[in-house]
Amino acid sequence: MNGWILAATAELGGGGAAALWGVTTGPPARRVVAQNMTTSALCPALLLLAQGYGRPAYVDLALLLALLGPVGTLVFARLLYDDLAGGRPSGWGLTWTAAALSAAVVIAVCVATGPGRAMVKLLVVGALLIAGNVIATRALSGGFRGVRGG
Repeated sequence: MNGWILAATAELGGGGAAALWGVTTGPPARRVVAQNMTTSALCPALLLLAQGYGRPAYVDLALLLALLGPVGTLVFARLLYDDLAGGRPSGWGLTWTAAALSAAVVIAVCVATGPGRAMVKLLVVGALLIAGNVIATRALSGGFRGVRGG
């Protein structure tokens, strides 16, 4: 076991357990926020595991998850619009914490990878992950001005 795998295990243990608890308990608003945070917990862990095991295919899986995770949250937000209208969930603290963790992981893996196409892919994964989660949290916490859900 190396440091990359240890960091991924710690990140999955903390973030994964919190996301699992949020998804399985509480009102629909908390469940949707936790579902959104699941992406923020899994993507950085996949990047760390890719570096730890030397498997670049894990980066492709992280890229797919960074694309589809926030889209799934937006679908849930649209389908549960009426249930969420009474009390909009606020996940901004979690979102910015997850964004900082994602940025730190992407920077660390980029430094270890070195310049090249792999670094560009890592930067794209990081940008998609952070931007997607910010957009999904914005949609969950009240949406965008001028856009109606119903």
